Amino acid sequence: MISTDDLHNMLEAHFPGDDIEVQDMTGTSDHFDVHVISERFNGLSLIEQHKLIHAACKEHMGGAIHALKIKTETP
Repeated sequence: MISTDDLHNMLEAHFPGDDIEVQDMTGTSDHFDVHVISERFNGLSLIEQHKLIHAACKEHMGGAIHALKIKTETP
């Protein structure tokens, strides 16, 4: 299992200083809702933005993280 704090820290390492929100959707620490607001997303397609999120937590995808709902925005 992974905590919301753990996931937040992983994302913060890839998106330092950006606005990041992480919620446990089911209380089971394996389904998360992630919202990231970052300048890094400027000019990127939605798929490219989501790939950046997945890259930040790739070591846990399919394992500790079963589902990841992602919302990305630019400031």
